[in-house]
Amino acid sequence: MSKMRVVQIGCGKMSVYTMRYLLEKGAELVGAYDINPKVIGKDVSKIIKCKQPVGVVVEDVKNLESTLKKHKAHVAIITTMSLMSDLYPLFETCAKCGVNAISTCEEAFYPWNSAEKLTKKLDKLAKENGVTLCGSGYQDFAWGNLISSMAGATHKIKRIVGKSSYNVEDYGIALAQVHGAGLSLKEFEKTIVPANRVDDKLAAELIKKGEFLPSYMWTVNGWLCSQLGLHVTSQTQTCVPHTYKTDLKSSTLGMVIPKGYATGMSAIVTTKTQEGIEIVSECIGKVYGPDECDMNEWTVVGEPTTTCTMMRPDTVGMTCATIVNRLPDVIKAPAGFYTTEKMDRSHYHIAF
Repeated sequence: MSKMRVVQIGCGKMSVYTMRYLLEKGAELVGAYDINPKVIGKDVSKIIKCKQPVGVVVEDVKNLESTLKKHKAHVAIITTMSLMSDLYPLFETCAKCGVNAISTCEEAFYPWNSAEKLTKKLDKLAKENGVTLCGSGYQDFAWGNLISSMAGATHKIKRIVGKSSYNVEDYGIALAQVHGAGLSLKEFEKTIVPANRVDDKLAAELIKKGEFLPSYMWTVNGWLCSQLGLHVTSQTQTCVPHTYKTDLKSSTLGMVIPKGYATGMSAIVTTKTQEGIEIVSECIGKVYGPDECDMNEWTVVGEPTTTCTMMRPDTVGMTCATIVNRLPDVIKAPAGFYTTEKMDRSHYHIAF
């Protein structure tokens, strides 16, 4: 293949890393898109804080379909929203234009168990146009391949338990609000809990209607079951609010969160399988206090039992590095919506 040509869709916080990483590895950035008038029209060097102009000006995402083909990109990186319903138009446009696409969208990591209708439509469209669509990021390594590697060192698995925490301040206001940050506990119970506390039957009904809102671990458990050859019999999710002992200032929300108000939440997903292996995973997204930090801990319970703990992982950096390292995999993968548990694990690339 000639020099890898990449377009960036979404020029916010995550793109600061993805664009710099791909340029430093020798890929060619040929286009960039956003909805924010404050960045549209700027050379991307202003976003990644590069002294020399890159020669690529951020375009309005409204122009995506009309200009994407002219860039002749091999692959697009999408760093915008967290749900497949939000990403669908972007994935659809990339597929129609014959451009492979990978996204940090958490649901895109394994949308087959949460947004099956949309995923099937995209899978068909991608196959018709000979391109690959998928999701990746921090979860690809820290919640996926890390755990499957631990499982590969286990004779008999009884249970898999995981817990991961991230600071919603690092990801923008939309994500913070989805986690209920800044709400009173009464408001949290009214607005956040109903969407995040579903039994197996209700989940199936909502998925059929295309109205299900999966927590990040919902798709992770599906990815793990697919990777490990497990057959799901039931899957449920629930959520609980987190609070802090004092008032907390949130720059992302532009407010001080009063003591006793929700700083975010835990979403807990429990999956039972025909093989008798249970997976219980918890993701904690909240505004951190000064004594809190990112962590990721998983235990494969069995013979032998193994625990892996990561303290203070650079979640944002690892998300973006994984996305960029996945680019060659996306380009060479079979056409369709091809989730990463079917690919080899992400590999380090000195250069493209």
